[in-house]
Amino acid sequence: MIKELYKKYRNLILYGIIGGFCAGLDFGVYTVLCHFEVMPYLWANVISIHVGIFTSFGLNRSFNFKVKDHPKTRFASFYAVGLAGLGLSELMLWGMVTAGGMNEVVCKLVSIVVVALFQYVLNKYITFKSVREHGKNQ
Repeated sequence: MIKELYKKYRNLILYGIIGGFCAGLDFGVYTVLCHFEVMPYLWANVISIHVGIFTSFGLNRSFNFKVKDHPKTRFASFYAVGLAGLGLSELMLWGMVTAGGMNEVVCKLVSIVVVALFQYVLNKYITFKSVREHGKNQ
């Protein structure tokens, strides 16, 4: 039964592990940039998310979805999804910090969870869809 569940949810499990690592990297970069006041929190978010995007693409492509064809096209799609997540994150941070008066580090943690779920769905069904699956829908 556990083996069957793993097979069924393998991509989600690995995406979660890789995502957890990349989210930790994103959060770490963001926190350092904010803590040392290197730049304003919204700019720190842009930088930290880009670190996460590039790392996540490489790890998910190689270890999770194992789809290595059309790397430029897949990266463009993954990057577009990442930018959509960045936009969502920026809106959430701005709203919670500026309008809500919350701490920017706490807000970053909340935004990571919401954005990760959003991006998983888009990446699974768009970016890392196999060529065979693409052919069925075209």
